[in-house]
Amino acid sequence: MAESLGVAVIGAGMAGKAHAAAYRTASALYSPVLPPVRLVSIGDVNAEFGSLAARRFGYERHDTSWQAIAEADDIDVVSVVIANSLHREVVEGLLPAGKHVLCEKPLSDSLEDARAMAEAARNASSIARIGFTFRRTPGIAYIRDLIRTGVLGKVLHFSGRYWTDYGFSPSAPMSWRYKGGPGSGALADVGSHLTYVSEFLCGDIKSISGGRLSTVINKRPLPLAAVMGHDHVAVSDTFEAVENDDYAAFNAAFESGAGSFEVSRVAAGHANSLNFEVFCENGAAKFDQRRPSEIQLFLNDGSGNENGYRQVHPGPGHPYIAGGLAMDAPEVGFGQNDAFGYQARAFLEEVAGLPEAESLPRCATFDEGVRNMELLGAVTESALNNGKMVTL
Repeated sequence: MAESLGVAVIGAGMAGKAHAAAYRTASALYSPVLPPVRLVSIGDVNAEFGSLAARRFGYERHDTSWQAIAEADDIDVVSVVIANSLHREVVEGLLPAGKHVLCEKPLSDSLEDARAMAEAARNASSIARIGFTFRRTPGIAYIRDLIRTGVLGKVLHFSGRYWTDYGFSPSAPMSWRYKGGPGSGALADVGSHLTYVSEFLCGDIKSISGGRLSTVINKRPLPLAAVMGHDHVAVSDTFEAVENDDYAAFNAAFESGAGSFEVSRVAAGHANSLNFEVFCENGAAKFDQRRPSEIQLFLNDGSGNENGYRQVHPGPGHPYIAGGLAMDAPEVGFGQNDAFGYQARAFLEEVAGLPEAESLPRCATFDEGVRNMELLGAVTESALNNGKMVTL
């Protein structure tokens, strides 16, 4: 085991700050088996953003180029949390430098680049993983356990949606999120989460059909200042065309069961609304990200007289919570930021060389990231061909 692990985060935006905070708390989760974690650098081309994030989360410095982080001898672990189109260049620069890389989803902005990144990861001496953060949500992990152990049993039907509203205002400023080809908008941004969650619960998707992509706000004003995350800033009277999808929908066939999916970035009133319901042979379960400390569970009692959903509050007997929260008592609660902490902890445990049997479940591989992008590509192909079925 290394004497210590030096950590950097490339990207000081919304998700970048979540990664920065997660590394700060990761060593305090569970028993103290990690080597000391050194918070070294926040990298961002915007020096002001990088400096503020470094100061806020206790990192030693900030850098304005990924190359500086790749060359730094005091950095071992790097999260890449920047625009999707930049992932390949940065990851392919970090891996040959011996850095362990945790990349945000989706893996890239094109399937070609994603496959090249997966090849680079297979040939690297260091570890490369992708962050599928919702796999760490205790309620979702518990529903998976109920399916896998047969309590809920075989999946019959999955219904999911991920509605967000960061783009519902026509005055929301142009950013990289509105650039790219078909399928690189809401589908890639939040549809990537929904698809990997569905496969986490239901198994592999075998085919996609009924794909639909829609751009409902066709142009956006250029910002007059740097934009962080989904922030709204002052805008000019110059507009640029939106190149990708505000809304996407599709159907899927699993090995067992079928599914329907809907994602949006223009769903006013739904800031971060991931919802799904999974129906199985012995009952059903549902999850709402706006109430992350509970799930709804229906187990058929056989009579039909008292069937219905019950509220379940995950506690120490459920995944991730026992030892994973400073106060791990029943009904204390947790949220999406905690999931980033579990994710960082899992990655650091693997990098530190802890045995898999004694660690949290490993983070997803780049090959799994490619698989996720193949699903998104199939949705796009279906949408561009009037909803035709695409076999995977």
